[in-house]
Amino acid sequence: MKKLLKVLLGIIIVIVVLAGTAAAVIAIRGIPHYEPQKVEVKVEITPQRVEQGLKLATHLCLACHVPLNGVQMSGRELNDVPEEFGTAYSSNITKDPDHGIGKWTDGELIYFLRTGVKPNGDFAPPWMPKFAHMSEEDLFSIISYLRSDHPTVQPSTAVSVKCEPSFLTKFLCQFAFKPLAYPKEEIKTPDTTDLAVYGHYLVAGRYDCYPCHSANFKTININEPDKTPGFLGGGNTLMDNERRKIHSANITTDQETGIGSWTFEQFSDALRYGKKGETGLRYPMMPYTRLDDTEVKAIWAYLQTVSKIKNKVDRTLF
Repeated sequence: MKKLLKVLLGIIIVIVVLAGTAAAVIAIRGIPHYEPQKVEVKVEITPQRVEQGLKLATHLCLACHVPLNGVQMSGRELNDVPEEFGTAYSSNITKDPDHGIGKWTDGELIYFLRTGVKPNGDFAPPWMPKFAHMSEEDLFSIISYLRSDHPTVQPSTAVSVKCEPSFLTKFLCQFAFKPLAYPKEEIKTPDTTDLAVYGHYLVAGRYDCYPCHSANFKTININEPDKTPGFLGGGNTLMDNERRKIHSANITTDQETGIGSWTFEQFSDALRYGKKGETGLRYPMMPYTRLDDTEVKAIWAYLQTVSKIKNKVDRTLF
């Protein structure tokens, strides 16, 4: 018996040492670097693409990259990133060649937006969305906007502040959050005649709604969004600009705990104008004021097809 106990103790010690060593390596190594793939593409800039790119950037980029009371997308501290992920800062993505993305090629931009890997091999932390399912045309529109004369992208010499990811973030980036595969074929924007299909694209490809509205950021399935645990059932922990926590809403059509009892008009008012009851929507959920009628109808149509999840979410700040 004593011999067996000694063997077990030895095994436990070895496991503890190995775990400690692995943890130390992860903590020191941080978020891994990757060799970026060279993508040859030259985006034709048109007024239509610039306008569409501004629309997309308004809902996807400006809130994170424009400092409070600022104009240019020069980067800022992201107070709404959950504390468990560390201290986060967005980067300067203006046209400045030295401090922004002015020297990036169109191919480098599209590769980064899809995979999360920068031209220097840095991998963007989990708080930076990766648009693996966005159509080529929408990405070209974003790039056209970034190359435009719009005030938000004019050169800024602000130096991007280095993020301080937590051990959890470093760990997740080692094993769970890795660069997404660059598509082998062109991704096209779905035809708007099938509203539910188009709505799926808007939720999972264009506007990236599902990460916040699913169960937990740590279990997001970026490659197959629909297989994300608690898909659109809410309950994920978000933070407002004052670092108060709030759980995301259940937007499945469950009658009791989701939006199953809502009318289309109520949904449209909430999504586009932030109108909901007496208080309205609360940050970090922002009104999507630039959505057109077809987009709102498509998202509504798609949500009717999503599996209902009974999940009563406590929406009080804490």
